[in-house]
Amino acid sequence: MTYPLIDPVALDLGFIQIHWYGLMYVFGFLGGYGLAIYRIDRGLFPITREQMSDFLSWIALGVIVGGRAGYMFFYQPERLINDPLSLFYVWEGGMAFHGGLIGVIALTWIFARKHQVAPLALGDALAPLIPIGLGLGRLGNFIGGELWGRPTDVPWAMVFPKADELARHPSQLYQFALEGVVLFIVLWLFSSKPRRRGQVTGLFLLGYGVFRFMVEFVREPDSHLGFIALNWMTMGQLLTLPMIAIGVWLLLIRKGSLDARIS
Repeated sequence: MTYPLIDPVALDLGFIQIHWYGLMYVFGFLGGYGLAIYRIDRGLFPITREQMSDFLSWIALGVIVGGRAGYMFFYQPERLINDPLSLFYVWEGGMAFHGGLIGVIALTWIFARKHQVAPLALGDALAPLIPIGLGLGRLGNFIGGELWGRPTDVPWAMVFPKADELARHPSQLYQFALEGVVLFIVLWLFSSKPRRRGQVTGLFLLGYGVFRFMVEFVREPDSHLGFIALNWMTMGQLLTLPMIAIGVWLLLIRKGSLDARIS
């Protein structure tokens, strides 16, 4: 199959171009906000509608600042050392999920303390909404023809013009299905019943970590990094290991309140 050439620019206003990838972030925030309001009205969220409107801006800040900082720290540390200002070259692209996650976790903790809410309770309420943004982000990667998979001969392999003439795994769509659709359904159903505080967050960390680890076996490693351990492990896989460990701890070991849906 040949990759369907899709214009990555959704809207060209002349003085500014709006890309599909950027719109996917917007759609992800709006979708998550809508479902958060739905759960707030049913008493399944530890904050109010007004607080959620404020919290959305905190989440956006965590995603953008953490995602950019994480990309530079994890994937381009030498450039960051040689040119510290490159941290702010956001127009060049480059965002890392793990950095964005750290940013969201940090600001969620601060926000929860500010409003006297248990941080894990807020994290449990937020976790089922995150796959919406993850899935849409991977669709944005696919539309942009970036972050393609490794060469393969499977029937659904695609040729990505920005890569080369080899047929490759459409790994962006694998991640859309697993990290977006499947993870959302699992977390939504799991969180619909009372759970010990931290378990929903733990399932998110474990689920994402396992899915990302799996897909990395068919996703092309970053060209400037390659395999970073054991001649097969990628940076993406290495960064998921702490997530998996913490997820297992929250699910199976940590003790806490039964109902994580409300503070």
